[in-house]
Amino acid sequence: MSGTSYEQGTPDSPASAVPTGVKYRRISNELRSAILAGKYPEGTRIPSEAELGKTFGASRLTVARALRELQLEGLVSRRAGSGTYACRPKAVAGHVFGLLIPDFGRTEIFEPICRGMMDAPHASSHSLLWGPSSTSNPPSGEQALQLCQQYIAKRVSGIFFAPLELVPDMDEVNNRIIESLAQAEIPVILLDRCFLPYPNRSQYDLIGIDNRRAGYMVTQHLLKLGCKRISFLARAHSANTVDARIAGYREALFLYGVPCLPEWVLRGDPSDTDFIRRALAEAPTEAFVCANDHTAAHLMRSLFTLGFRVPEDIRIVGIDDVKYASLLQVPLTTLHQPCEEIGAAALSAMLERVNYPGTPTKDILLPVKLVVRESCGAARGAVS
Repeated sequence: MSGTSYEQGTPDSPASAVPTGVKYRRISNELRSAILAGKYPEGTRIPSEAELGKTFGASRLTVARALRELQLEGLVSRRAGSGTYACRPKAVAGHVFGLLIPDFGRTEIFEPICRGMMDAPHASSHSLLWGPSSTSNPPSGEQALQLCQQYIAKRVSGIFFAPLELVPDMDEVNNRIIESLAQAEIPVILLDRCFLPYPNRSQYDLIGIDNRRAGYMVTQHLLKLGCKRISFLARAHSANTVDARIAGYREALFLYGVPCLPEWVLRGDPSDTDFIRRALAEAPTEAFVCANDHTAAHLMRSLFTLGFRVPEDIRIVGIDDVKYASLLQVPLTTLHQPCEEIGAAALSAMLERVNYPGTPTKDILLPVKLVVRESCGAARGAVS
């Protein structure tokens, strides 16, 4: 399975490789500007991947990804055994893509992801259909199925799909959606998560982050601050990204020699103070790793209601770095997702899938970074 390019990790990393990030965007932007400005007239050979890698200090994989993006825009052509050549910009027939995101408006990462799609350099020729937001909370599977059928009837060129979560019938609904799109032969790009439980993997490209690494990083941060009794909190029926974050959390505890008791992994409503009170009574906790910032915000309010102080009594970290994370009563330490870059990468992947349907299935995992604020008890701006 192919994916994004990687660099060597650090001894504290849970794996030996970490994503390089979005360096390819700088390469593609500079080459695009040079071609459009006439520096490389039509038919002119572009410097080789090795030459571009030396110029930009990037790996061959990163350069190849940048050139592939320009190829999708029709700005270069690649000839086997010969090289890459500039092309005259052509009018491109635009595609219409559908956004099938049942949690849009409730899961805060999806708005900036969609903005990243629209702001991508190669987005101007194409259109995005935004279905109506769910009117129920949690979102209704029936509404998601209806929107899927509407997109099929409109004969969209592809679907960006973030599988339904937080409802008991989510697996059935997600499978029905995928089966309908497969029968209609509509390409699908998965956003944030796969619809199949680990270790199963679908045949569709997925754009997101390494969730296991995310769970490891925030847990490692608390361990370095001296915490030993660390609980993980998630809502029931969460997406399988949460399972990956729990796996990273457990791995960090194991590698630091800290036992992970079953009662420290909690699934329930963070705004239910009775549930939080019982959990703390059964497993006294120094710190919480929350599945996301939304869970962390509700947990923080519940802890205040129960008379606990954050971070003096209990420390909290989240994952996502949504726009209100820094505005909570105690600003939240969290892991920043590059949502707009995820959106741009998703659009590139969709165009490649539409134009080259036989390419191997891939995961494109973008890098994350820890944002330290007051909720973890460390000094603001400290580096884990």
